[in-house]
Amino acid sequence: MIFGKKTHLTGLDIGSRTIKVAEIAETKKGRSLKSCGVIDIEPGIIGDDGINEPEAAVASIRELFKTYNLKNRNIAMSIGGYSVIVKKINVQTMTEDKLQDTIKFEAEQYIPFDISEVNLDFQILGENEKNPNQMDVLLVAAKKEMVNDYINVVQMAGLNSCLIDVDAFAIQNIYEFNYDITDENIVLIDIGARKTSLNILKGNSSVFMRDVSLGCGQINQKIVSLINCSFEEAEQIKHSGQADSISQKDLDEIVTSVVDDWCTEIKRALDFFYSTYPDDHIERIVLSGGGGNIKEFRQLLAEETATEVETIKPFQNFDIDEASFDSSYLERIAPQAAICMGLTLRKVDDK
Repeated sequence: MIFGKKTHLTGLDIGSRTIKVAEIAETKKGRSLKSCGVIDIEPGIIGDDGINEPEAAVASIRELFKTYNLKNRNIAMSIGGYSVIVKKINVQTMTEDKLQDTIKFEAEQYIPFDISEVNLDFQILGENEKNPNQMDVLLVAAKKEMVNDYINVVQMAGLNSCLIDVDAFAIQNIYEFNYDITDENIVLIDIGARKTSLNILKGNSSVFMRDVSLGCGQINQKIVSLINCSFEEAEQIKHSGQADSISQKDLDEIVTSVVDDWCTEIKRALDFFYSTYPDDHIERIVLSGGGGNIKEFRQLLAEETATEVETIKPFQNFDIDEASFDSSYLERIAPQAAICMGLTLRKVDDK
């Protein structure tokens, strides 16, 4: 892909506890990181099904753009969670135009929402391996109400929404840019504040995807319950790993119990994958999101799955001006920046 001033997009990731933004530029050295930043937001502003407090979200987006001096107002953003369904389906072989006319009928068999309440999109993957008269199609359905919430907030912030992606695909995009793609099965796991998404890749194709309602917010909730502090104080304790108001033993036990639950759910998802693809083997797990920085989680997941586990490196194939960016800052925000970096790779005219 070639990026020009008029076509490349600013990646905006609106999460439930943080908003992340990134912008790249095309230079003689290749793709260069122009800007990347994160801002914390109050709990409750972003809900599971949309944006509860649009004015507060708008204020944070504007502050983020001002702080990092972002000029490009053309935005790529993404959505995820239970209001978004991604499913690989099989349909009778037909042209893309014909499928466009019949996709609502096909989707009704797989979407647990009223078909009139969702936006549909699809991508033809190719001929089905087992049936040459059928083709594999990746179906995406997102609740219109949620999509409209995000578009309205972006517009209220004075930005132009050019493209809406799915969180898991944005992570896949940045992974494919930064890593060598082989035929091995790779698991991309994004652990946010309130949800965890799992995407299993074979080569550059997604073969299995699942969302679960687990996230870093569980650690905060347990800290709040134990010492009766605010969520903001719990967040600080979680990141610092220490506080006068809680013993190191209690904090360690909280983190261990939460990441143990994460590993249990991830193993269940992987077991389901193995039941569908019994001859396959998962070679590596790559973590992103706030949970990607939790050492105990990486270690336990590697032990429980007997698989190599690493944290994603979304900046490694970009040219980075060392005078403009603090390397320790980029290393710290790297797991959280995966989605917005994947989004900023997109172009205005992308499908």
